[in-house]
Amino acid sequence: MAASPSVTPKASKRAPRKRRAEPSSNNGNQPPATPPLDDPSLYLNRELSLLSFQARVLEEAQDEQNPLLERVKFLSIIGSNLDEFFMVRVAGLKSQLESGALESGPDGMAPAQELTAIRERVTQLYKDGQDCLRQILPQLNKEGIHVIDYAHLSEADAATANSYFSDTVFPTLTPLAFDPGRPFPHISNLSLNLAVLIRDSQGTEHFARVKVPDSLPQLVNLNALKQEAKKESKSKSKTPPKTLHFVWLEQLIIHNLQALFPGMEVLEAHPFHVTRDADTAIQQLEAGDLLESVEEGVWQRRFADVVRLEVNHAISGDVLDILLKNLEIEHEDVYKMNGPLALVRVKHLLSIDRPDLKDKPFVPALVPALQPQEEGEDIFCAIRRQDVLLHHPFDSFQPVVAFLQKAARDPNVLAIKITLYRVGRNAPVVEALLEAIENGKQVAVLVELKARFDEESNIEWARKLEREGVHVVYGLMNLKVHCKAALVVRQDKDRIRRYVHLSTGNYNAVTAQLYTDLGLLTCDEAIGEDCTDLFNYLTGYSAKTEYQKLLVAPVNLRDQLEQLIRREIEHHKKDGQGHLVLKMNALIDRRMIKLLYEASQAGVKVDLLVRGMCSLRPGIAGVSENIQVTSIVGRFLEHSRIFYFRNGGNDEIYMGSADMMPRNLNRRVELLFPVQDPKLVRYLRDAVLATYLKEVVKARHMNSDGTYVRDPQHTHRRELNSQDWFIKHTSQRPVS
Repeated sequence: MAASPSVTPKASKRAPRKRRAEPSSNNGNQPPATPPLDDPSLYLNRELSLLSFQARVLEEAQDEQNPLLERVKFLSIIGSNLDEFFMVRVAGLKSQLESGALESGPDGMAPAQELTAIRERVTQLYKDGQDCLRQILPQLNKEGIHVIDYAHLSEADAATANSYFSDTVFPTLTPLAFDPGRPFPHISNLSLNLAVLIRDSQGTEHFARVKVPDSLPQLVNLNALKQEAKKESKSKSKTPPKTLHFVWLEQLIIHNLQALFPGMEVLEAHPFHVTRDADTAIQQLEAGDLLESVEEGVWQRRFADVVRLEVNHAISGDVLDILLKNLEIEHEDVYKMNGPLALVRVKHLLSIDRPDLKDKPFVPALVPALQPQEEGEDIFCAIRRQDVLLHHPFDSFQPVVAFLQKAARDPNVLAIKITLYRVGRNAPVVEALLEAIENGKQVAVLVELKARFDEESNIEWARKLEREGVHVVYGLMNLKVHCKAALVVRQDKDRIRRYVHLSTGNYNAVTAQLYTDLGLLTCDEAIGEDCTDLFNYLTGYSAKTEYQKLLVAPVNLRDQLEQLIRREIEHHKKDGQGHLVLKMNALIDRRMIKLLYEASQAGVKVDLLVRGMCSLRPGIAGVSENIQVTSIVGRFLEHSRIFYFRNGGNDEIYMGSADMMPRNLNRRVELLFPVQDPKLVRYLRDAVLATYLKEVVKARHMNSDGTYVRDPQHTHRRELNSQDWFIKHTSQRPVS
């Protein structure tokens, strides 16, 4: 068995942190009354909790223990996350206000109150993010990476930049006028633009919009341009530059605007960034064709309502008024920045070849259980021998691809069925499926077209698969299919056997290197039969309500999870050792939170590893003093879901795709699967979960008021970093 940390979920040397109870008006003579478990005061607002997660991501950018370019990476993630937050969450709240269909969450906060609180939190996040960037830039300067304002460019660099503008940028620009004969131009979602005020020869002022092309690098690498010029002049110098100089593209355009408006006087030019509602509803009940409906929904996003306008502090009142009036937004939708807009664009610095400024690379492990033990053995032999656990990115994703490639080429394989949620642009998994159809296999693929922001990619793959003869299902009309499952039906020597891969993450070879996920390869007969029933449900018609081993939403997953938690409460009443360890991305479902409160009240120890949103309040006297909530934010995005139940000493673990959110439990097809091999259960308990619970460096612990605190030892390099520990130890997987 793999070496494991000394702390396990059963016994910890670290003393439990004392929780601060909620303040009470009690005079001290009587114990404070315990509120009913549906009291709004026991629940945190989901949107504010999500913004709290963004603040934890920002902490990674602020952390000087992280390499410089990794800190830049976290700044770009903050920018991307806030874009999505406005497109979906803020847009949803605004839609509620406009429609009058006001809904309050378990915390009781009304949409208008939420929007006010969101603005306050986001304003602080923007300020902290811009301050962080200003702290990072001087440190990058010391490393020879200079992001320079155009006004401070050297004469030589300015000449290089201007030449690039003339040759490359200028031909791509299209100034659009706004006057009585020409309407205000459409501003596309997430586009960066320039609001330009000009004066003609008669002294009349005009407004124009210039879009900053997103097809060009947003940070112009002046050294690369000089190197290119040397190549064209056949210079023999091949020495790479010791320093790099960058200038923001919008600054370069602003300082060359006269070329776009000859004969005019440029009075002002200000960048602005627009965010639109992207939560376009798919009118499924009326849609005759789901594919066409999704395509129409993606198109409509371009014209949806504006929900956020980002501008610089220097913008004039007159120009801002033009934008407000024509974008049809209010002042509370405007966010003024003291730095570059669209912070996500700093990601362009990540392409710099400076490994010394990035996390140390590592080679993902090849799981010993999949190594051939005899000549001629293949992956199917390994799976027949034992269930195989994969822990990405510490374990290579290649075995998953190899599993499907082998199935595509093996003459004994009869059929392959798989669900695809987010596979990305370059998808080796899809290529394996195309190869399978060429080799005469029966291939059925459910491509979830409604995977938000991946719709266009998924539409392309669905059409390509269909053209090659694959049986493609576009998802279900009223449910988003979020489960991750692959089923291979093979004619073995003795009988037909089903080989299954189940996972907490997507079949995406890129994100498998960036997210922590767990997968299981098995040929367990009951799980194989359950997967067959699941695919029959997804591709045909099925009213099946019972599965042998799988927990499937919206069929039985919620009820089964609730039964498992209640069973733990009953065990605790008998032996006093009840223990739950639940790792997930989000916990906001009121019924589940209420049940966890009941478990805590019964004395069950509840360890919650919740990366993002969490509406549960830990440490409230009489309600949740036995619950600890920990969020781990580090190098990799924590994405795996693990549900551990002590079960009276007969440990039980489920893994899968579902978080404890109403959408996952009620409105999606989700999957939780059991880990049955006792060795793997012990490994997950004593190595994986125990390491997460012992985490110091990247862990934040939630207080009852929803704030998070870090262990004071988190800055010490000798303290445990769970993800680093997995890099060093994950290959020590138990083998039969």
